[in-house]
Amino acid sequence: MNPSGLEALIEALRCLPGIGPKSAQRLAYHLLQRDRSGAQRLGEAVLHALQAVRHCQRCNTFTEGELCERCASPRRDPSLLCVVETPVDMNMMEQTLSYQGLYYVLMGRISPLDGIGARELGLERLLARALDGVVKEVILATNYTNEGEATAHYIAAMLRPRGIDVTRIARGVPVGGELEYVDAGTLAQALRERRACST
Repeated sequence: MNPSGLEALIEALRCLPGIGPKSAQRLAYHLLQRDRSGAQRLGEAVLHALQAVRHCQRCNTFTEGELCERCASPRRDPSLLCVVETPVDMNMMEQTLSYQGLYYVLMGRISPLDGIGARELGLERLLARALDGVVKEVILATNYTNEGEATAHYIAAMLRPRGIDVTRIARGVPVGGELEYVDAGTLAQALRERRACST
């Protein structure tokens, strides 16, 4: 038997991070009871994003064109490539106003417990991007979590033998912290004090 419209909405809302059964139920009732026009806009926006948004061919972030605005900009330094886990992390790096290079967004991190390895992250695309003949330095700005550290170590070991200068943002970012929750001043300091990765 198919779930009712209300049950299907509640179940769909549960896919959002931090939303459990009770929160999903509250949200569903709010949308249906008090904000049907908001629910309509939300549904249309999600549908439009699913149809229009794709991955940038160069940096893998979200965009509606073949290249995102950063990759298409002639003002960015193409010899610097900063590797981050998510588009949110990339936006945090931009807020520091201290980095003018390009990016590569992994869309995740190596996490064996979750079944995510180098293949699942598509690190061969990163390798091809880093070896384009223009990139001189790859800055690893993965989070200082166990998974982020493992990801940085793997990427450094993959790139360094190929003659690429690999650096890691400094530990101005708290250990166990994620870039999304770090203030821009701390992140700017970490970027300025980046160091070579040890393998």
